[in-house]
Amino acid sequence: MNKIKISAVSYTNTLPFIQGIKSSPVMQQIDLQVDYPAECARKVIKNEVDLGIIPIAALLDIPNAQIISNYCIGAEGKVDSVFIFSDKPIENVSTIKLDKQSRTSNGLARILLRYYWNHEVQLVDDGESDAYVLIGDRTFGKKDTVPYAYDLGYYWKQFTGLPFAFAVWVANKELPQDFVEEFDRALAHGVAHATDVIEGLPLYENFDYLTYLTESLDFHLTDKKREAIARYLELYRTL
Repeated sequence: MNKIKISAVSYTNTLPFIQGIKSSPVMQQIDLQVDYPAECARKVIKNEVDLGIIPIAALLDIPNAQIISNYCIGAEGKVDSVFIFSDKPIENVSTIKLDKQSRTSNGLARILLRYYWNHEVQLVDDGESDAYVLIGDRTFGKKDTVPYAYDLGYYWKQFTGLPFAFAVWVANKELPQDFVEEFDRALAHGVAHATDVIEGLPLYENFDYLTYLTESLDFHLTDKKREAIARYLELYRTL
């Protein structure tokens, strides 16, 4: 039997999933690759892998995308790893640099700027800017070192009243049902023991992994998070 190719994210927020997969018998059926979010999406879109944890904006580019799991990278409010960092208050920002490792968070920033803050800005690829989007481990401990830090999970909740799902497990083809069920059990085990991944991680001033993994992140793909995905994609199409 050919192994199922999977792309997972290399950030701390995915480590509980990876731990669950590696400690499960399902690992014997998997060829596991680790990438940054935009690369995970590219591999699934290009059919280089069968399954990946995909930034939700990429759902629009995957024909017959199938969300196969009850788990996600999500938050009920502030997520503490997806920010707009700025030198000035958001209403005074005129230029913003997007994060090349992201797509969903870039889209989320643009949605909030247009529909929540009602503020038009110029997008820049390189060079100087008033503000920039940054995601993942590169944000750890950074929010207290910049003049303004806008947690996009928090502001999405203020805007919509909904939680958010940043990434979901998506297949680009039909996968065996027994594999899907065993894979979901592996994810569940990883989430149930999320704090086991903390030992040995690099330390950051003013950042607490325990709080991040057990309070800031919410790994359950609830009906409300599915509603949030639909709302996000509706708004994303207008950008």
